[in-house]
Amino acid sequence: MTLDPKIIAAFTPTGRLRASINLGNPILAGRDPNTGEPAGVSIDLARAFAEQLGVELELVVWDSAGKSVEAVTDEQADIGFFAIDPVRGAGITFTDAYVLIEGAYLVRDDSSLRERDAVDREGISVMVGKGSAYDLYLTRELKQAQILRAPTSPAVVDTFLAENADVAAGVKQQLEADMARRSGLRMLPGSFMVIRQAMGLPKGRSPAAAATLSAFVEEMKASGFVAQALQRHHIQGAAVALASDVT
Repeated sequence: MTLDPKIIAAFTPTGRLRASINLGNPILAGRDPNTGEPAGVSIDLARAFAEQLGVELELVVWDSAGKSVEAVTDEQADIGFFAIDPVRGAGITFTDAYVLIEGAYLVRDDSSLRERDAVDREGISVMVGKGSAYDLYLTRELKQAQILRAPTSPAVVDTFLAENADVAAGVKQQLEADMARRSGLRMLPGSFMVIRQAMGLPKGRSPAAAATLSAFVEEMKASGFVAQALQRHHIQGAAVALASDVT
């Protein structure tokens, strides 16, 4: 695939492709236990896109979604991996989704809460990761429950326990991992939302650059690259998003 040099330049104002990586979402990124280096689906996609552009890749790594969003919005990074959200859309142009991830609720075993629809009540406190997609979504959707915020998504359950909140909200797989290391917890059935995880670039970059990134995501879905990356990193519970009408 031969790309217009102007499009390549739009993605590499520093001469390299800077990819903003959020280590707070274990579905998409983490650290290799052997090397300590960032690894995961988003890193695989970033490398593939840099290869397509024919440029060097620089990973800009963060511990939370909010910091990763700020990096791309402020043009400190050229691409990123985010849950699609209208608030973030003010500074980021999103592709269509490449992965769908469930958001779930966790409570203590002795909680009176049994159904997710019962969470939005006066007197109920819900702990979320600050600036996460769940924070943005629940801030809009919950009308009576109080929202509390942990510094990052991986810290939600520990903060929920430390501050005696009623509910922890986050990535289903992260909550399941927390249940395995902390006793006396259970999940409420079902999911309160499905996250549409996409790639994005700063709003000020050219429409041609945005179209190129969107086409790349569709190619990665259609070729099986995303599915293979999920399998390679042993990710359970995330689904490859359906193809869009991007051409």
